[in-house]
Amino acid sequence: MDERAEPETGRLEQLARTRAYLRLLLLAGLVGVPVSAVAFAFLALLYRLTALVWEDLPADFGLDPVPWWWPVPWLLLGGLLTGAAIKWTPGAAGHLPINGLSAEPVRPSYLPGVLLAAVGGLPLGVVLGPEAPLMAVGAATALILARRTQGTPAAMIVGTSGSAAAVAVIFGSPLVAAVFILEAAGFAGPKLTRLLLPCLLSAGVGALIFTGLGSWTGLPVSSLELPGLPSAGLHVTDLLWTVPAAVLIAVGVREVHTLGRRLAPVAQRRPMSMALTAVAVTAACAGAYSLLTGRSPVDVLLSGQDSLGELSADPEGLGIGVLVAILVFKGVAYAVSLAALRGGPIFPGLFLGAAAGVLLSALPGFGAVPALAAGMGAATVAVLPLPVSAAILVTLLLGADAAAMAPVVLIAVVVAFVTGRVLDRPRDAEVPEGARAEGAPS
Repeated sequence: MDERAEPETGRLEQLARTRAYLRLLLLAGLVGVPVSAVAFAFLALLYRLTALVWEDLPADFGLDPVPWWWPVPWLLLGGLLTGAAIKWTPGAAGHLPINGLSAEPVRPSYLPGVLLAAVGGLPLGVVLGPEAPLMAVGAATALILARRTQGTPAAMIVGTSGSAAAVAVIFGSPLVAAVFILEAAGFAGPKLTRLLLPCLLSAGVGALIFTGLGSWTGLPVSSLELPGLPSAGLHVTDLLWTVPAAVLIAVGVREVHTLGRRLAPVAQRRPMSMALTAVAVTAACAGAYSLLTGRSPVDVLLSGQDSLGELSADPEGLGIGVLVAILVFKGVAYAVSLAALRGGPIFPGLFLGAAAGVLLSALPGFGAVPALAAGMGAATVAVLPLPVSAAILVTLLLGADAAAMAPVVLIAVVVAFVTGRVLDRPRDAEVPEGARAEGAPS
């Protein structure tokens, strides 16, 4: 945990010994209800806009499949809206995605910029996920509802609980949400328990309400899941191939992040021009992919959540050439999006890892499902170096195959994590955090 947070942690310890902590637990549980409703509305809006741009409008114009040039105007609009949010709104539209995800609560004053960048960019083709803005929305909503806690040690717990409730919505599991928040915050020992209880309670309530809202409204808003994954067994050769595959994927993700980090300082100085450059590169990648493969440019765009479901349902359905093209073009678009736009880094990384795993399943004795599982595990921990969260998330995604594929996932996560640590070198300067919501909420 950052040294800046040590005084705040000390006050948290004092708070945990008082009766006020019990009231705070109740508040955290209550906060999960409105936060999950807001998160549901946010995801429903993103889903509706995405379907409008990439399904409804092309169908209305008789464009089937979506032509290579279709992403250009939408990405240009997304770049303008995101660039404007970064340049002219408080908090620069939220956390910079190249820096991973932050467990720090987001100030409510930053929320308009976060929403503008998310709604104006993610449905229009930006290669990032909804998890970062969703966490910001959850934390800010919780703090708005619990105004009396602002400026006190309880503000950190309330805001973090709001983030946990929002993460539970998109990851589909309160357990993943709580572990992710705690691992990102760097808590351990007794400190973990103090923050764990409110996060678990808020995440559990939030997940329950989100599930109910989906049933009651009939809106097709879903959490991250892998439908139709074919059943498969695990063999010794799968375990042997997992080690080099995890190393290769970790190195590949690092190269993507290296490109993003080189571009990020320029994006900090020139947010509008770099946002437009990023969407132009993304449009070029999508168009080139479509012209080369004859497939829809949407394969290269967006977070990859829907494409991940299609890939898992038929891991062997795409040829080697298409998989290579996806990795190259979506990887470049992902790198520039991480540097210059706004959103979450996990979903595209998860999809790229799955695609890399399926590509490597062409190796003799490496099954498609174990390779996909290993790829997701390695890529997730390479994108966000939180090994416990990565292992739990990928294992739960595998559903009925979770028990069988758990050894592959765990090996891939550990190997990729260690590979990342070995490759890490001290940097002269970190990416500026001017776009990140820092400090305690006010």
